[in-house]
Amino acid sequence: MSADFRSHATLTVAPVRPEYECTLEPFTAAPVARQRGLRSRLWQQAWLRKAVILLWLMLLWEVTGRLVDNDLLVPTFTQTAVAFWQGLASGELLLRAAVSVKVLLQGYALGVVAAFGLTSLAVSTQFGRDLLSTLTSMLNPLPAIALLPLALLWFGLGDNSLIFVLVHSVLWPLALSTYSGFLAVPETLRMAGRNYGLRGVRYIFQILVPAALPSILSGLRLSWAFAWRTLIAAELVFGTTSGQGGLGWYIFQNRNELYTDRVFAGLALVILLGLLVENLLFNTLERVTVRRWGMQK
Repeated sequence: MSADFRSHATLTVAPVRPEYECTLEPFTAAPVARQRGLRSRLWQQAWLRKAVILLWLMLLWEVTGRLVDNDLLVPTFTQTAVAFWQGLASGELLLRAAVSVKVLLQGYALGVVAAFGLTSLAVSTQFGRDLLSTLTSMLNPLPAIALLPLALLWFGLGDNSLIFVLVHSVLWPLALSTYSGFLAVPETLRMAGRNYGLRGVRYIFQILVPAALPSILSGLRLSWAFAWRTLIAAELVFGTTSGQGGLGWYIFQNRNELYTDRVFAGLALVILLGLLVENLLFNTLERVTVRRWGMQK
């Protein structure tokens, strides 16, 4: 090895840094993060914040009723609560609610089945896409309650007329939401499904439905709200079904008899049932599926 090469190698070697010891401060001397108080921790709970909002609304309702001082126009919250409890104790409110929920579940289930059938046809064939586009453009803007006279003419007095208008209110928003979710499925997932040999129903339920589940759940929630409102409105117009009236008929009947506190009690039960379904069914279903899978925050 030449002298020039050895000198060049010596020059390119990096100098060694001297060792040194860094003394750390005691752990107790470091600033300790201040923990949140009990009030702050409680306020982080969503149920508590919502409960506070409801209490404020109840208080506002009570004050407004006392200021108006006319039970026929605006009963106080206390009067409505008494009427609500009396309706539950007598069983009348529960009976009316059972009649409405029974009809609602039948119409909702038929609407869901029809929506998935129509959407499955739309993603499978060109004729299905044209059919879905044409029908939704024609019938989706049509209020379901406007079909009630025709339903009475075709199906007569009974649950079938109400079920017909419920299917109409559920079918179109759910079909549109589901089809939009299917269209948003990434092409990579579609290609993966086709590479595995999935076709037809298996392709839809193993690839499209899981990937479009957020849109499907949104459509189910929206169509449930539409069906619930349609049923109450139809019962207000239609009246009793098979000799028994639902919550809409209970509200209408007490309005005619000028029992405004019972009218508010019926409306309160409609709201409570809607909140119950929203929180126990749809929120739970969303939490154990799309949020757990990381598809939605």
